[in-house]
Amino acid sequence: MLHYKTYELGDPDAPWVVFVHGAGGSSSIWFLQIKEFIRHFNVLLVDLRGHGKSKGVAGPKDKHYYDFEDVTRDILDVLDSLKIQKAHFIGISLGTIIIRNLSEIAPERVSSMIMGGAIIRLNIRAKVLVALGNMFKRVVPYMWLYTFFAWIIMPSERHKRSRLLFVNEAKKVAQKEFMRWYTLTYEITPLLKYFEEKDTAIPTLYLMGEEDHMFLPAVRYIITKHTNSWLEVIGNSGHVCNVDQPREFNARAILFLKKMSMTNPAGNSTVRLATC
Repeated sequence: MLHYKTYELGDPDAPWVVFVHGAGGSSSIWFLQIKEFIRHFNVLLVDLRGHGKSKGVAGPKDKHYYDFEDVTRDILDVLDSLKIQKAHFIGISLGTIIIRNLSEIAPERVSSMIMGGAIIRLNIRAKVLVALGNMFKRVVPYMWLYTFFAWIIMPSERHKRSRLLFVNEAKKVAQKEFMRWYTLTYEITPLLKYFEEKDTAIPTLYLMGEEDHMFLPAVRYIITKHTNSWLEVIGNSGHVCNVDQPREFNARAILFLKKMSMTNPAGNSTVRLATC
């Protein structure tokens, strides 16, 4: 099972919020969110397989690669172990694809979704980056590739903090795990096309940085097609908007979740840890 951490309010009816990080990161990227969110919600942080304190988890039939169903069901296993029937989900970057996939596999478990730096469609630049990565991933050190991608996606000096955070977290991911995760790129284009055509109608808030030029245009388009979807653009922010502008991200996300929930946020927070 994945490594996870929970913060629980004293109120047994308080809603759960599950945070899902992106590829190469870990649950530590949410350090600017935790203090605010635990005042209002039960919080669950997970480290995806091979990231943070989670070990690489063998898939069904001991596959030597991962697919989106594997990494999505890891999260469902944690929810089941904690007896969390339904929750709000917040993701960043590739974590938004995992959340969207979870809403397909188990829609009854999803109260709402907040998609930070959402990946909805790959533009030409992104497709070229993925192709180059697949071409050189076995001959170029993976950290060179990851650092290069980070510079392309988060190029501004203003993005330096979030860029360094992701690069430093990626250093903790083993080469073998990086290769397994990179196989997910083969699934991304058809999966995103399906998500674009399929409207779940689950309340969804897209929180995007105004300087997230690679992914923001696609989100502007998708909200015109899907019901119960809203976009809020955060100024002076790039792809990892929860790090670039945490106050704005937190305020907008919490306001949205409160609208989605009738639960009284009062109570005392406690923390529980578990690792497998």
